[in-house]
Amino acid sequence: MPTTGKRKRSSKLPVLLVAPALTLLALFTFAPAGYALYLSLLKLRVSGGLLGTTSAQVFAGLTNYTSTFSDPEFWHSLVRMLWIAGIGVPSTVLLATVFALCLDANRARLTTVTRLAIFLPYAVPGVIASMLWGFLYLPATSPIGGSVIDYFGNRTIFFTVANVAVWGVVGFNTVVLYTALRSLPRDLRHAAEIDGASELQIAVHVKLPQIAPAIAMVSLFSVIGALQLFNEPTTLKPLTNAITSTWVPLMRVYSDAFITNNIYGGSASALTLLVMTVAFTVGGGAVVTRLIGRLTR
Repeated sequence: MPTTGKRKRSSKLPVLLVAPALTLLALFTFAPAGYALYLSLLKLRVSGGLLGTTSAQVFAGLTNYTSTFSDPEFWHSLVRMLWIAGIGVPSTVLLATVFALCLDANRARLTTVTRLAIFLPYAVPGVIASMLWGFLYLPATSPIGGSVIDYFGNRTIFFTVANVAVWGVVGFNTVVLYTALRSLPRDLRHAAEIDGASELQIAVHVKLPQIAPAIAMVSLFSVIGALQLFNEPTTLKPLTNAITSTWVPLMRVYSDAFITNNIYGGSASALTLLVMTVAFTVGGGAVVTRLIGRLTR
């Protein structure tokens, strides 16, 4: 009997440890999402003649969602976001993988300083980093050819924004992959060295297959981050006419909710983007799981 009591008390410990995180998740994620869902089903009805002296919230059904799906600008913003994701995600994963492999090489020197230099851009807040990059892009202050290259053109703006986003997250991804490399058993590397394999051959044929799950996870997180793009284009918007107030979906949500005071339409757009993100995460997770299974067979 005492043993059973101990088991019952010990079984509650994990729940107590997880409770603070679940509470914060409920307060700052699920509760706002529920409130946004509630607002998305309402609209503001103004009455009182020409003066419009009376206003009230009324049930609107799916009207706000219909307006979102029928708005061409919403789909254009999604396409622009996907363009940036198509540029930024592969670049992020490739750079993070190369940096991690270089740091893990036997001949690597000054790895402490190098790790700090690679990780430092991630430690800088995104808004500040975007402002700094904006000065690097401006023709009057650019040391990287801003007077020759139009970084704020209608086409080059995608590479401009993607570049800012890439350097903002590549340091964190490098640390994740470098940690995965450091946790690998050294026996395979030593065996490959005895067989005469070069550092490049070891990296390609020994290290990369073993950290495939970490690379897949980093890729999935990078895509999810790309779907939440907001800080970089919003900060660069005052510097160029190529970026509008609805350039990417989250900018459109912000514009609807806080600039045009259409909080109901903004909530519908936000919920639509949330559902798309969750659907992509679930679908992408399934694809990543299958990919990991094939690579680790």
